This record gives sequence, C-alpha cells and structure tokens, in this order.
Amino acid sequence: MYDFIVAVAALAFLMFVAYRGFSVILFAPVAALGAVLLTDPSLVPPMFTSVFMDKMVAFVKLYFPVFLLGAVFGKVIELSGFSKSIVAAVIKLVGRERTMLSIVLVCAILTYGGVSVFVVVFAVYPFAAEMFRQAGIPKRLIPGTIALGGFTFTMDALPGSPQIQNIIPTTFFKTNTWAAPWLGIAGAVFILLVGLTYLNWRRKQAAARGEGYGEGHHNEPEAYADEALPNPWIAMLPLVMVGVLNRVFIGWIPQAYGATHEMTLAGGTKPIVTEISKIAGIWAVEAALLVGILTVLVFAFKTVSARFAEGTKAAVAGSLMASMNTASEYGFGAIIAGLPGFLIIADALKAIPNPLINEAITVTTLAGITGSATGGMSIALAAMAEQFIAAAHATGIPLEVLHRVASMSSGGMDTLPHNGAVITLLAVTGLTHRQSYGDIFAVTCIKTASVFVVIAFYYLTGLY
Repeated sequence: MYDFIVAVAALAFLMFVAYRGFSVILFAPVAALGAVLLTDPSLVPPMFTSVFMDKMVAFVKLYFPVFLLGAVFGKVIELSGFSKSIVAAVIKLVGRERTMLSIVLVCAILTYGGVSVFVVVFAVYPFAAEMFRQAGIPKRLIPGTIALGGFTFTMDALPGSPQIQNIIPTTFFKTNTWAAPWLGIAGAVFILLVGLTYLNWRRKQAAARGEGYGEGHHNEPEAYADEALPNPWIAMLPLVMVGVLNRVFIGWIPQAYGATHEMTLAGGTKPIVTEISKIAGIWAVEAALLVGILTVLVFAFKTVSARFAEGTKAAVAGSLMASMNTASEYGFGAIIAGLPGFLIIADALKAIPNPLINEAITVTTLAGITGSATGGMSIALAAMAEQFIAAAHATGIPLEVLHRVASMSSGGMDTLPHNGAVITLLAVTGLTHRQSYGDIFAVTCIKTASVFVVIAFYYLTGLY
C-alpha cells in the first residue's frame, strides 16, 4: 500500500503544480525523483540518468521535428492571411445566423489542416467575438465553441489528422495516421452532433433569460477592417496538400526504403540501421508539413517574408516549450512505470477484462492527471503498450483499433482546468474558469464518452 500511495502522490503533485501554473519541465523530474527517493534513495541518480533522461531525449528525437514544423506551418498560415481568408469564407458559406456552427467548422478546418490549436485560438477568437456580439450570444460561450471545433474530433478522431495526438501511437503500434478510419469518422460525427446540440441548448437557455453578449469584457478584439484577403481556394491549398501528401507519403516511404534501412558512413565500419516501419508515419507528416510550408511561400512569399523572421522565432520558441513539456512528462511516466507502486496500478487496470476499455480508461485517466493529451498518452503507452498489444493479439483486435482508441482517449479528460490549451483559451478570450470552464468541461465529457461509443461501434459492426 505504501508503494501505491507514493506513485499516486507523485501523480497528484505533478497535477497540482501544473494547475498552479508551474513549469512541468522543472517539476516532472522533481515529482518522479521524489517518488524514487521515497522508494529507494540509492536509485535516484541512476534513475534520473538512465531512465528519465533517456526517455526524455528519445521523445525529443522522434517528435521535436513534428512540433517544430507544425508550429512553423501554423505561423506562415497566420502571417499569410490564409487563416483569416478561410474563416471569412466559412462564415460566408454557412451564414452568420449559424454563428456557433461557423466557428466550430472554422476551427475544425484549421486543426485538421495541421494548424496548432494554440494558433487556432488566436486566429479565430476575433471573428468569434464579432459574430457572437452581432448575434447577441453570450461571450462566455465562445471558449466552449472553440474547444468543440479545435480540441476534439479533428485533433485525434478523424483519420489522417496531422496533430501530434494522432502521430504518437504510430511508433508504438506500427500504424499510420489513417488508422481505423471508420471508427474515427463515427467518433467525429458523435462529437460534432452532440456537441452542437449542447451548445445550441446553452444558447437558447441564455436567450430565454434575455442574456446577450454582455458588457465590460476583457481582451475585447478590435473589429476587423475590410482588408483584402487571399482567395479562399488558394488559402485552403496548403491544408489540402498536407492532408493528401501525408497519406501519399505513408504508402511511398516503406516502398522506397523497405522495412529497415542500412547505411554506412564514410570511414565507418558498422552500419546504421533505421527501422522504417516504426517511423514511416512520422516521416510522412514531416514531409507533408514541409510541402505545406513551401506551398504557402509560393503563393504569399512577399507577405510572409516581411514578418517571417520574427514570426518564426515565436513559433520555434512555442514548439520547444511544447515538446519539452511533453518529453519531460514522458520521462516522468517512464520512472513511475518502473516503481513498485505502478505495478499495483497496472494490475488493477489489468483487472479490466476488455483490452480496449482498459486502454481507454488508462490513457484518458493519465491525460487528465497530467493535463496533457500527449503527455498522458505518452506515459500510458510507454508503460503499457506491450500489454495492450498482447491483449489485442489474444482477442483478435487489430492494432489500428488500438491506435484510434488511444488517440481519441488522449483527447478525453486532458482538458481539465490545468490544461495548457484551456488556460491559453481563457486568457486570450479574457474570460475566467468560473465564467466559461463549465462549457469546456461539458465538451470534455462528450469527447470522453465518444471513445466508448467508438468501442461499442467496433464490437457491433466489426468495422474499423
């Protein structure tokens, strides 16, 4: 029991400091090594060097280029004016009277095209504020609306999403980002329909009380002037290129390089072996994002180049922070997984007989504790992927299904109050947890429920 309390206390401490706004990069090793200290003090130095740092560096090695290219891609989309053009086009197509649907679709298009959810918040908020004001919808409903469009189905449910939450499982299950497309689509439809129903219900409640947009708000954006925006079809092209080429490269890379690739450097004697099957999905996303960036530059070089230096500094800094936060949590998870207390937790989870429900509960629980979809999933898969795979093989479940369930589960309870994206969203919109978190939490619950809907859909139909 003592070992169990130590493991849980380390998780609780990390959640507490994250909620209080302290750096996870600093406190993840503190929490992990504190647990080691209380278990076996002599193991603190070797666990730090040989477990925490090894796992942290391994994560950065695999995923930092994805974080970096994704951040740069999102920034050039922003600098080029393409994001504004897409927003304006969707609003014109759907109609201003369907304000909430318009904002959800805009967020969905941008995130599915590879734009970071943080960039989406900054890009969409000014339009959302103006539309909500004109429609007389309370401003406090904006965060829930943006969360539905940006933090849910396009992030990890729809097949082919280039977001990191859909990429991490590829290295554990040797799948690709298009894994289990039917399950992803089914989950996305559920989230979209139930989420929009909820938001419209909240809007009608407010209207019945005579509540409008409100006054005295903070961080109110200036209304956009009638500026000349790029052609929306051109603005969409980079997003389409990323999605299509990601799928093309996934098939082409293994054909070009084989299952493994060997090379011997000049003057070297021992060949360097690369297991292509494990990293083909990552290479595909990186290559697609590179082409997406180049596509933006082809059509908007003059506009982007004027602010490229300063803009990319911010993008690089953001990608470093995001990747190091997640890598630190990854190292934390590796240490906790090596402690006796975690074996008690793992054994308890093993008591759940269904491997998909086991995986879903494990991933979403850890994502909630860490306040990070990528962090929670990384911890869970680093510790228990082999167990999930063995259980899947024993019950005849394809690894593609494991991929989709893990990916969607990571975006379940991750958006608890201490989640970085939630804190950013509220800060940008000038609202507080008390004013708007209730709607974000409702979206969080809908997203979590969708995972179990997807699992039921798989067992009922056999489709994946």
